[in-house]
Amino acid sequence: MIKPVVYESQHSNHYQSLLFQQRPLVHSSLPLWFGKRVQSQKLKRLILLPRNVHTNSTATEDTHRGNNIQKNTLLKLKGIVKVKITRAGFFSSLRLDKGIDEITDLLGKSLLLELVSSQLDPETGVEKESIKAYAHKTGENGESVKYVANFAVPNDFGEIGAVLVENEHHMEMFLETIFLDGLPHGSIHFDCASWIHSKFDNPTKRVFFSNKCFIPSETPNGLRRLREEELSNLRGNGEGERKSFERVYDYDVYNDIGNPDKSLDLQRPPLGGKDRPYPRRCRTGRPHSEADPLSERRCRKFYVPRDECFSEVKELTFSTKALHSVLLILLPSLGKILKEKDLPFSFFHDIDSLFSIGLDLPPEHETEKGFLRTIMPRLVKSISGEERGHVLRFETPETMNRDRFFWFRDEEFARQTVAGLNPCSIRLVKEWPLKSKLDPVQYGSAESAITSEIINKEIGGIISVEEAVKEKKLFMIDYHDILLPYVSKVRKLKGTVLYGSRALFFLNPEGTLRPLAIELTRPPMDGKSEWKQVFTPSWHSTSVWLWRIAKAHVLAHDSGYHQLVSHWLRTHSVTEPYVIATNRQLSVMHPIYRLLHPHFRYTMEINALAREALINAEGTIESSFSPGKYSMEISSAAYDLEWRFDMQALPKDLIRRGMAVEDPFSPHGLKLTIQDYPYANDGLLLWDAIKLWVTDYVSHYYPEPNQVELDEELQAWWTEIRTKGHADKKDEPWWPVLKTSKDLIGILSTIIWVTSGHHAAVNFGQYAYGGYFPNRPTIARTKMPTEDPTEEEWKKFIAKPEKALLKCFPSQLQATRVMAVLDILSTHSPDEEYIGEKMEPSWAENPDIKAAFERFKGRLQKLETLIDERNENTKLKNRNGAGIVPYELLKPFSKPGVTGMGVPCSISI
Repeated sequence: MIKPVVYESQHSNHYQSLLFQQRPLVHSSLPLWFGKRVQSQKLKRLILLPRNVHTNSTATEDTHRGNNIQKNTLLKLKGIVKVKITRAGFFSSLRLDKGIDEITDLLGKSLLLELVSSQLDPETGVEKESIKAYAHKTGENGESVKYVANFAVPNDFGEIGAVLVENEHHMEMFLETIFLDGLPHGSIHFDCASWIHSKFDNPTKRVFFSNKCFIPSETPNGLRRLREEELSNLRGNGEGERKSFERVYDYDVYNDIGNPDKSLDLQRPPLGGKDRPYPRRCRTGRPHSEADPLSERRCRKFYVPRDECFSEVKELTFSTKALHSVLLILLPSLGKILKEKDLPFSFFHDIDSLFSIGLDLPPEHETEKGFLRTIMPRLVKSISGEERGHVLRFETPETMNRDRFFWFRDEEFARQTVAGLNPCSIRLVKEWPLKSKLDPVQYGSAESAITSEIINKEIGGIISVEEAVKEKKLFMIDYHDILLPYVSKVRKLKGTVLYGSRALFFLNPEGTLRPLAIELTRPPMDGKSEWKQVFTPSWHSTSVWLWRIAKAHVLAHDSGYHQLVSHWLRTHSVTEPYVIATNRQLSVMHPIYRLLHPHFRYTMEINALAREALINAEGTIESSFSPGKYSMEISSAAYDLEWRFDMQALPKDLIRRGMAVEDPFSPHGLKLTIQDYPYANDGLLLWDAIKLWVTDYVSHYYPEPNQVELDEELQAWWTEIRTKGHADKKDEPWWPVLKTSKDLIGILSTIIWVTSGHHAAVNFGQYAYGGYFPNRPTIARTKMPTEDPTEEEWKKFIAKPEKALLKCFPSQLQATRVMAVLDILSTHSPDEEYIGEKMEPSWAENPDIKAAFERFKGRLQKLETLIDERNENTKLKNRNGAGIVPYELLKPFSKPGVTGMGVPCSISI
């Protein structure tokens, strides 16, 4: 008899205590080291040989006699299925067909299970017939329902490598696990964690493989067909509209952001293609718009493959409940309170009152407000004993809580470029004078208005500008060339103004940055000549207020770039093709699939939600950020001009921006240009931990140099990412080749860094740094007072400069809308999975991988401690000082809520 090899785990549950061991089948008398990968093909064939097959004739005759006895012997196995109770599934008490499904349960035909052998029939060379049995409901514990099936398995059936499942109910169900109990060596565990469609929706049976990993060439012969068929099913045929229960992964362009059927004003050009390059999204197959054949018709909920959807725990705390509550219930309420959508704040204490007093919600719709209070207790408060009822009151951000005037200080403005919400834009000035690369005929002179005289004056004679460049002491935030082509378009929109901008900083001897100058540029437009002006910190009142308003413009540009490029494009958008390609080309049995799977959790769902309500026409981004309706076009321009896969690895990104140089004698092999750069300091430690974990993992499954190149699934995966997922850049020469284990380690480390560390750094500080919006205004609504002012405009500015700044800031409606959204986007869900926290079942069953993961987790725990030590170090002035919020965005672990720390495995919010 061929028996599955198992080992005992430390779990106390009887059905979780015996799991598959990740090694070939071996005779029990062989030494344990034979359980590791066998390099010799001859030796491998010998060890994988069934016990009832021998190489000499006498032994063969004895074996035949033994087989005749074994074939008449049946092994009694019990299949124990755990199904999660879900409100949307077949346990819902509101469904009309629930009675039919209950009868199905009573008849003991809830689920049809089929056991599949990993081996072919040695006599016929074909797959063995599966062993079938119905599972019947035996009980429930409030969170899950238990089903049991009884199997009679021939002794010569061989190792069970897969289970086919057919859902006999009319509604889908969420299958958590399957245990096969009764084997001589213990239980077999199948980790499913997947939605099972009803057979009435789709007759195709679901297949679940055991937790063993196999590269394609090592797939057991009995499972090869199933492996290929499952991938084919996941790819689909590229036709028809996708249904909610389906699991089909395919590509399409971003042609559903606009809504031309509602209004032609909401028409938006597709992103993806020669004119507007962009990563691809998941294909939904919806019909095209009647008003615009290039656009896809929008529906209430956007399709994503069923297993990519949020869990119900996450839905109750975020998703359609929380974000939709803000967009569909709360914002309309705000619109009733703030009837003038362009109304500015009159005084700064009006802004402060959002945190102390709040806004009264309208008296109607008490049920809705009760629902809001349940979903968003941080925002919607019930004032008991008062006539006010329900109010929208914001939590004070940690930054403001520590220092009420933090946003006002120039040193904090500079510090946040390396330790704030967008630490990915600061770059070294490598050439002087500064010049634009845009066409001067269309956009004005290429030379910057920031001259050597201005910078030398601001530095104060300590060093000349040429020496500062040479000694790597001059840095810049440069949005001049990316924004200038859109200035004329944006200025035609009501209530917003745009410039091309640059901001220069000087590296002080103590390692902090000091702002030197801001340049704002308007290109030739509307019959007017080019306008550009440089603003500097000053001791004179007029210049000081001009500097503050110029700073508001630069911060609005940085907020838009952060949201559209550093955050959305470089994490959410570019990752979706990785998710699609992984599911289309890598079998769930593939070790690289199982390595990447935790890092793709919920990403497609949150991206669909963004297309539905955040980056869509008149969504939060368009309504409240400076570029308005051109926001996503600017994101496309940044993808075209700036995005390269090979530069998304943190070390390469730092080198590209001049923030580091290669140095084999420095930690991480890099020498930072700014030694106290919290994002880089902590990020490089996390990067190294990720890369070491990936190296251990890849080296285990690909010990030979040529195995990566010969892995057809892996090669198809990387080819599809480049040629379909990022089709507009498929011919770029910078794409890494995938031939060796080293190549694979670099690619995987980059993907995992982007989905974990990079996303955490630019996402979970949003409320801390943007919750008090004067620190990071999302829009600048008025032009600079010095840009072609009328006499009356200038007099108003001189008389009341504070009012000019408040009028430039977002309106009351824009500010409160963004604040509510940022609060939710900064929140960790109760079911968040943090990097290094959870060991996947397939990792736990392989001793080598389990040990590597434990080392990875240990490194991350040390990183937690080291970050705390750095934040307490008074010499590190960019993360320690009076009123300064410690830099904790790259601390690996967190509790639920708005904590300003924690690195989830995936882009899940």
